[in-house]
Amino acid sequence: MGLKGDKNTQLSNQVAEHFSEQVQSIEGITLKRMFGGSGLFHNNKMFGLVDSKGNCFLKADEAGKKQFIARGGEQHSRMPYYSIPDEVMEDPKQLIAWTQKAIEVSK
Repeated sequence: MGLKGDKNTQLSNQVAEHFSEQVQSIEGITLKRMFGGSGLFHNNKMFGLVDSKGNCFLKADEAGKKQFIARGGEQHSRMPYYSIPDEVMEDPKQLIAWTQKAIEVSK
């Protein structure tokens, strides 16, 4: 997400809030400010993150990783989180489907 001790940026907070609003139909999603960004949690299990630069990532397994990469997603450092393609971020139906998959992977 960022470096320990980094302060949350306004952009990071805005992206996290926008994401939360887009997927509000999924109950149990919460945000936790950490390392200059936000962790995205479902029932206390982390399934995604927003880094300090405002980039949004979802957790993926091997099959999901291929889908993210095929659509232009990039891995967040060495963690199993991949950036959400812009067209998915802007389409609530797709974003909800991708988020539900990330939640399943995080269990």
